[in-house]
Amino acid sequence: MGGLINTLAGGGSFLLVPLLVMMGLPATVANATSRVGVFAQSLSAVAGFRQEGFRDLDTALRILPVMLLAAWLGAVLASSLDDELFARGFGAVMLLALPLILWNPRPPAGVAERAPLAPAVQHAIYFAIGLYGGAIQAGVGIPLTLALVGVGRLDLVRASSVKVAINTATTAIALAQFVWAGKVVWGHGLLLAVGMALGGYAGSRIGARAGDRLLRPALTVCVVLLAIRMLLGGSG
Repeated sequence: MGGLINTLAGGGSFLLVPLLVMMGLPATVANATSRVGVFAQSLSAVAGFRQEGFRDLDTALRILPVMLLAAWLGAVLASSLDDELFARGFGAVMLLALPLILWNPRPPAGVAERAPLAPAVQHAIYFAIGLYGGAIQAGVGIPLTLALVGVGRLDLVRASSVKVAINTATTAIALAQFVWAGKVVWGHGLLLAVGMALGGYAGSRIGARAGDRLLRPALTVCVVLLAIRMLLGGSG
């Protein structure tokens, strides 16, 4: 289920990390171990989108350098972050960003598009998302999708295909850091990887075929539920 939710919208890790904690893992170890499943889910989702004809990775390659650096820094700093304060702030940002989901990013015929944001601003946005993703991961698919739609001018289906490609690379770099720090429990992680890979593949095929009519309401529901959870319950 977590892999399916993560691929269609985002926030599936908010189901996975508490589950790992309930299984006896410390929160920081659960956060790190969940990346094994997220990596498998992202990789299988990339394969699913490719089978549906979404193979344009130019956008992902342009964004990757800044996001890889940010994800690594986020993983390095994860142990020192104030999760409660960050989670509540992130929840507020999600609610503020909700109009971007409901708004159709494609302008009406004959109306010129807005000028794109300056490259430095775009990189700052992606850097912030990568930093959060490297540190916490849970819910990062939502702001990344919003950025790819609002900043990158992609439709939701293509944004989802680019999102999972980026997540594959950034999760790999964060996972490597967590492995080096001794935070990953491989038994739990590999079991998680099997289920999430199946969910990621199914989600990519469903999302590619259903298009905006499924992705937009799915993303909206996930944003609202995730924001409420973060504002009321923090990251625990």
